[in-house]
Amino acid sequence: MTIIPRLLLPLLLLLSFLFSGGNSGRPAFACGGPDSAAMRFCRRDLPIKVRVRDLLARLTEEEKIRLLVNNAAPVPRLGISGYEWWSEALHGVSNSGFGVTFGRDFPGATSFPQVISAAASFNASLWELIGRAVSDEARAMYNAGQAGLTFWSPNVNIYRDPRWGRGQETPGEDPALAGRYASRYVRGLQQSAGGRNRLKVAACCKHFTAYDLDHWRSADRFTFNAVVSRQDLEDTFEAPFKACVADGNVAGVMCSYNQVNGIPTCANVDFLRATLRAHWGLNGYIVSDCDSVEVLYKYQRYALTPEDAVADAMKAGLDLNCGPYMALYTRGAIQKGKLSMADVDNALANTVTVQMRLGMFDGDPASQPFGQLGPKDVCSPAHQALAHEAAQQGIVLLKNAGGALPLRSSLLRSVAVVGPNSDVTTTMIGNYAGIPCNYVSPLKGISLHVRTVHQLGCSNVACVGSTQPIDEAVAAARRSDATIVIVGLDQSVEEETRDRDGLLLPGRQQELVEKVAVAARGPVILVLISGGSVDISFARDNPRIIAILWAGYPGQHGGKAIADVLFGFHNPSGKLPMTWYPQAFADKVLMTDMRMRADPDRGYPGRSYRFYTGPVVYPFGYGLSYSKFSSVIAHAPTELMVQLNSRQTESDQPSNSTQSIQMIRVNQAQCDSLIIPIRVNVTNVGGVDGTETVLVYASPPIGSPSWAPQKQLVAFEKIHVASNDTVYIEMGIDVCRDLSFADLQGLRMIAIGDHNLQIGDLTHSFSLRVEAPNG
Repeated sequence: MTIIPRLLLPLLLLLSFLFSGGNSGRPAFACGGPDSAAMRFCRRDLPIKVRVRDLLARLTEEEKIRLLVNNAAPVPRLGISGYEWWSEALHGVSNSGFGVTFGRDFPGATSFPQVISAAASFNASLWELIGRAVSDEARAMYNAGQAGLTFWSPNVNIYRDPRWGRGQETPGEDPALAGRYASRYVRGLQQSAGGRNRLKVAACCKHFTAYDLDHWRSADRFTFNAVVSRQDLEDTFEAPFKACVADGNVAGVMCSYNQVNGIPTCANVDFLRATLRAHWGLNGYIVSDCDSVEVLYKYQRYALTPEDAVADAMKAGLDLNCGPYMALYTRGAIQKGKLSMADVDNALANTVTVQMRLGMFDGDPASQPFGQLGPKDVCSPAHQALAHEAAQQGIVLLKNAGGALPLRSSLLRSVAVVGPNSDVTTTMIGNYAGIPCNYVSPLKGISLHVRTVHQLGCSNVACVGSTQPIDEAVAAARRSDATIVIVGLDQSVEEETRDRDGLLLPGRQQELVEKVAVAARGPVILVLISGGSVDISFARDNPRIIAILWAGYPGQHGGKAIADVLFGFHNPSGKLPMTWYPQAFADKVLMTDMRMRADPDRGYPGRSYRFYTGPVVYPFGYGLSYSKFSSVIAHAPTELMVQLNSRQTESDQPSNSTQSIQMIRVNQAQCDSLIIPIRVNVTNVGGVDGTETVLVYASPPIGSPSWAPQKQLVAFEKIHVASNDTVYIEMGIDVCRDLSFADLQGLRMIAIGDHNLQIGDLTHSFSLRVEAPNG
């Protein structure tokens, strides 16, 4: 420890103060000057609606127009600063947007596992805790002037196709899982201060809607027209967004680049005004994906002029443009009679309301809730521990032949660690990531437990060319007591603007794995680092490969978490949040085909575990443990009466030749009382303490329409159970939300009859019966 002379200490403190930016607090965004008391929009005691009206009445037309874009201009005469709306926090504060700047007191932020990995935990409490930690760091950086308060996260699009480069950003293929993730992460981020109308930060669910293709062959997101049935829109693509708005009370929604059935989403009045606002009750603002308004005119040719593009979007319900178009062309649209100032005022009322809910018009940030958050709250030990725990919970054990894992380090003199992802750092954090607090690579994590021999085997993930160092990796495996092969994908293969064409390991990676497996002296363990699924059936079926882990993109501490699982310091409990299809799926199915339901007559296998009828490499919800759990449904009703609000009529029955049971519309049922309570006893019959992820599925009655789901996830919980102990959990299944599905017209229906609940190999049957209203 260096001893600092007493006389130098004041000088060093002064220099530290100056080079850290002096006072780490930021000036007030608005209402911090001596004239604030005279302006009603600065009065915190007045209702926000009154304050918003007062502000809009004071702004000139030109000032209003310059507030319609992400880099909103200042209004100096009213003491209002400029503001950058675009900040990102997909799985940690990120500098992907213009609103966040790292440096000075904030060299980095905690990088949690990528969303697909967090979703694999199936732990809703964890998702909310991550959101709270991220919002702590976001607000701390805002207080220092290095971030905004409007974060365009999370991405809750359905992971429809395994080739999508942005599937890693999503919670997976299931709408119930994605919806629950969306609402809990949003709650954690926004963490209302002083009631529902106050916000810690403002989350934004994106990209609305049916957006899941970036650049695949000749199709790109700017011109792609997603042809989607009303049925699939209702019970697949829109479901997570509804949860965001209705359950998460999200402050913002972003519309997507693509068209849906010929209409750009950012110019679709049915989507923005009717669905988001009128139907779901959005209390917030709607923002375009960046340059989407320009895309309407320039690429899609939907609008004849730039002014038409602006008018189309704003009249549909768009409030804020990421990009310059609304600043450049709104005045022209007004002058040409395509828009009115009332349209501008309506948009600004939504955006300014969110800013006031954030406290941006309340004066000094330091005097507000969360105003004392600062550098000590970013990369804190607690947040880094949470990132480590989240990485552990997201790892999925796919194979463990003969209980080969966990490895016993005391019996291993050396372990070969090979593969292009064996010593990666930035690969582990995926996309839309910031600068992590630190990294623990897989090699470093494994080296904490055993002596390692390291060889890449492939110089990078692409692994092409005849000069790849595969022979060196084979030699290392031949002289080691065990071999861990770490392969997979990275952002050079899958990311925004880059979709995959196939599902196999890139280049010569499979050759590397197979040659190492043949030559290895000891057991071979395969670890996959990737966002998307990979067809690894060759490894699944290879007896020389005794174990397989999928680590996703596990975040800054991913290497330590992988090692924890390999050496038994963590008992894996993750489950796959998406179906792992074979390569034949990609050979047969076009990525541009948006249909979810199977079409046997045309040889179309469908998508996701709910509708897919073909073979899989690994199914949705699959994942092993080092322990063994037994579940028993200790309590569940065998019958439930569905009371109707009005009498069912013939016209309420959907037409389908395969239907032989009664169906009722959700909006006709008295849904408040339609909760199925179940109690499940979970026993750990293995010799190791562990956490069980209990997944509850429901399958519809026999005779349901052919378009009904084969089964669907209706509840899930995570529970820790000690060895030889039993713990019970109680869950409620909402009949109207969880057991319904959309008919051909997009109306949610409930099938009356005998349903089955499934937990692993356990099945419980119960009947839904209709009780007609009196009279």
